Amino acid sequence: MNMGMDNTNQLQACIDACAKCAQACYECFSACLNEADLNARKDCVSILIECAAMCQMSVSMMSMNGRFSTEHCELCEKVCSKCAEECAMFKDDHCKRCADVCLMCAETCRNMTHSRYSVI
Repeated sequence: MNMGMDNTNQLQACIDACAKCAQACYECFSACLNEADLNARKDCVSILIECAAMCQMSVSMMSMNGRFSTEHCELCEKVCSKCAEECAMFKDDHCKRCADVCLMCAETCRNMTHSRYSVI
């Protein structure tokens, strides 16, 4: 198997997962603003924006093969996991969807960082 191609595919999968996660977070943020219990969602709304920004930055870092891409992906995994945890506290569909996408992104970032460490 061509290790270079496998790493390229994994990198693209992580870029795609981060882009999808950022979109899901922004969509959830927008939907949360219209919920009656907005005050109860303060922490969730805050982490949604932080997660979206982190994912967007991760896309940029990985796209340019930035020097700190691996470390950035590690942090992105943590932020996505925390965002999923916050979203999971709410039962509406947009939060459930966002939690699922965030967990998928966290797993993809985790796989990416572990494969990069094994390659280095």
